[in-house]
Amino acid sequence: MRQFAWTARIRSPTLDRMPGMRIAISGASGFVGRAAAADLATSGHTVVRLQRGQNWQPDTGALDAAALGPCDAVLHLAGENVAAGRWTAARRQRIQDSRGPVTERLCRALAALPQRPRVLVSASATGIYGDRGDTELDERSPPGSGFLADVARAWEAATVPARDAGIRVVHLRIGMVLDPGGGALRRMLPPFRCCLGGRLGSGRQWVAWITLSDLLRAIRFVLEHDELRGPVLAVAPEPVRNAGFTQALARALRRPAVLPVPRFALRALFGAMADELLLASQRCRPQELCQAGFRFVHPSVGPALQALLGH
Repeated sequence: MRQFAWTARIRSPTLDRMPGMRIAISGASGFVGRAAAADLATSGHTVVRLQRGQNWQPDTGALDAAALGPCDAVLHLAGENVAAGRWTAARRQRIQDSRGPVTERLCRALAALPQRPRVLVSASATGIYGDRGDTELDERSPPGSGFLADVARAWEAATVPARDAGIRVVHLRIGMVLDPGGGALRRMLPPFRCCLGGRLGSGRQWVAWITLSDLLRAIRFVLEHDELRGPVLAVAPEPVRNAGFTQALARALRRPAVLPVPRFALRALFGAMADELLLASQRCRPQELCQAGFRFVHPSVGPALQALLGH
């Protein structure tokens, strides 16, 4: 079994000291986008929000170069929320259309700018690996199969026009983002606080996760480090099985976790989304970040949840 060290052998530069940049952000109204925009602004950068109908037309790819101004970097986070509802045929189409095609149009527009950004950090997801059981995965691991894997593969391939134009492209493969203010954790808190929480299915599936604060630090890190390009996993270095995650969450809340949700119930409630979002196993390790010297504030899920939930 391969071993991964999350602590850096090389001391990393102080993230808050990187020169101020002008950074355009798509998806700045979403959970991660709002936090990233605020974090980059307080770190001394100028943030320009790509807004539909104002300086950006996602349906055509048109960018208002004058309103955008010359940007050093683009952080592309836009995309339909895959967990917002059952995957009907129409919803699947919206998820696909909001990623690959929108990203390709944006990249063609960036490539055509008179002054191109130096770097594009484009969101991707650990769903690209599909359901891989106990297999250890890193950035070199091949994509898997399934709807989310196909969407993520097309999402990443859509950045080719930017790469061909000489823009450094990073595919940030993000796991489950933990913060009580939004995302999956916010949805988990009410049932767990009411002692209605428990493992999903067998609980043996591996969960790739990262705290929001570490994700924001990782975004700044990849913006700064020119050697990082291509796939970069934005996940904590210690993945955890779903059963271990639910126990850690229950301990952080000082509640029991005694009501497991069987696989058939999840499938009845969520259909195919249950298999790919809730029951799929992705044992991911962030080799690229660790080798570049990134240090996680929250490498382990137990202490992370204790810190996030105030106990």
